[in-house]
Amino acid sequence: MPKQKTHSSSKKRYRKTGTGKFMRAQAFKKHILTKKTAKRKRQLRRIIEVSPAEHKRLKQLLPYK
Repeated sequence: MPKQKTHSSSKKRYRKTGTGKFMRAQAFKKHILTKKTAKRKRQLRRIIEVSPAEHKRLKQLLPYK
C-alpha cells in the first residue's frame, strides 16, 4: 500500500500538542536584534499556536504527527 511522505521542512518547524494543535516559533528573532527592546525579544521566545486557517494544510504535510 502506498504511504504518504512527511514534509521535511514542516517537521522541523511545527510540533503537535496532545490536544492536536500545531505550535510554531515566532518570526523576527533571528537577526537585527540590537534595535529591538529586551521586552520584545523576550516575548518572541514563546511558541505560539498556528492559525486555524493553516490546520488543514499542516495535516496534509504532517500526516503521522
